[in-house]
Amino acid sequence: MTTQGRHLDRLTAVDASFLTNESASSHMHVGAILIFEGPPPRYVDLVEHVRGRLHLVPRFRQKLVVPPLEAGRPLWADDVNFNLSYHIRHTALPEPGGEAQLKRLAGRVFSQQLDRSKPLWGLWLVQGLERDRFAILTKTHHAMVDGISGVDIGTVLFDLEPVPEPAAVEDAWVPQKSPSTAELVGRGLGDAAGLPIKVAEKAIGAIRHPESAARKAVEGLEALSAVLSQFADPAPDVPLNQEIGPHRRYVWARSELATFKRIKDTFGGTVNDVVLAVVTGSIRNWLHARGVRTEGLELRALVPVSIRTEDEHGNLGNRITLMRGPLPVYIEDPVRRLHTISEEMAGLKESKQALGAEMISRFNDFAPPTLLAQASRINFSTRLFNLLVTNVPGPQVPLYVLGRELEEVFPVAFLPQNHALAVAIMSYHGKIGFGLLADYDSMEDIELLGTGITDSLGELETAAGESAAAA
Repeated sequence: MTTQGRHLDRLTAVDASFLTNESASSHMHVGAILIFEGPPPRYVDLVEHVRGRLHLVPRFRQKLVVPPLEAGRPLWADDVNFNLSYHIRHTALPEPGGEAQLKRLAGRVFSQQLDRSKPLWGLWLVQGLERDRFAILTKTHHAMVDGISGVDIGTVLFDLEPVPEPAAVEDAWVPQKSPSTAELVGRGLGDAAGLPIKVAEKAIGAIRHPESAARKAVEGLEALSAVLSQFADPAPDVPLNQEIGPHRRYVWARSELATFKRIKDTFGGTVNDVVLAVVTGSIRNWLHARGVRTEGLELRALVPVSIRTEDEHGNLGNRITLMRGPLPVYIEDPVRRLHTISEEMAGLKESKQALGAEMISRFNDFAPPTLLAQASRINFSTRLFNLLVTNVPGPQVPLYVLGRELEEVFPVAFLPQNHALAVAIMSYHGKIGFGLLADYDSMEDIELLGTGITDSLGELETAAGESAAAA
């Protein structure tokens, strides 16, 4: 496995966009609640366990450095004051140590913005969970890792068996010295000077291969048109889209992956279509509880799509593009909801929408920081979507930390500005965990959405059973 993490790597435009979109009320970190069978390990043992793996993810010992005078995007530099005990913390749940107490703790942890003067990650060892279990909460800034490669990072921290082979011993880590202001300015000017060369190389390529260049130009215009046309069809105004604060609530729901596959096999589409249908049903019921009429109402979900290739697994950083998926809450029948979503998602995959979003990010690679900040906000506009829904495929084999088996995973997404709800889904070892992150003040009834996930899935499961019985 290859892993990026060189001293003074520059952030990509997509990575930097998560910094420019972050604010005091909109935190751009992601993570997970990991629940293990007990008993919990000693704090010092967990620290040493992670210390022995850090050479596999060198980015975890690097911090941001920002060039002065907007001389290029930020860079990653070794943190000469790196202290592992700052990043790994421990706490205990109050009695009775149930899931309600763990959810409240998760809400508080994910309300706290990461300190940009240090490496952008943290772990919390949580003791006192009922039934002799414990939890680990993970938090990483989205500028450092996307959801798909986050699985790679988790894999190097986990073991595939209770008693693994001893990890290779790392040579003593010696951080490289921090860059001077002059060095940062020089690197920025050097990158800027290189842009005309890149443009010229593309121009030469177009002259040598005019037919290919013309075809790509047409495809590019169609793709950008597909993205910009979405502003003519804005997401509807619903209670999910309002000013948010810095504090968070967090709940989860759980199911079996086999249930989703059985529904998919019965009614067609994909597992992701079933996931979107389940989320749609939950939001429909929640809107009704709020007194919101849903006739003719179709919400829009921002759905990240990985464009990471197999060769790029193990590399940190974001390789994602975005699609705007349908959530037809106007449809009462759960099966018809699923069919509608499957048809629309199939059409989106054939359209130029995702390609257009990727082209915007490619354009940002050539943009100065001020223009980058403006362009990056296009993808997070409230005119485009009502909520974020991200589905991450996880490992389907059991994982271990210090001999304790990981039982469940509940992922955590982020809330863009003026978006009060984000839903993250992750499969692991035959299970699926839904994690719902919400604004604390405006989403006091978030538990309704959590139970609504279970109820919505139950409707589809019942329909699939009835269909099988009638066959």
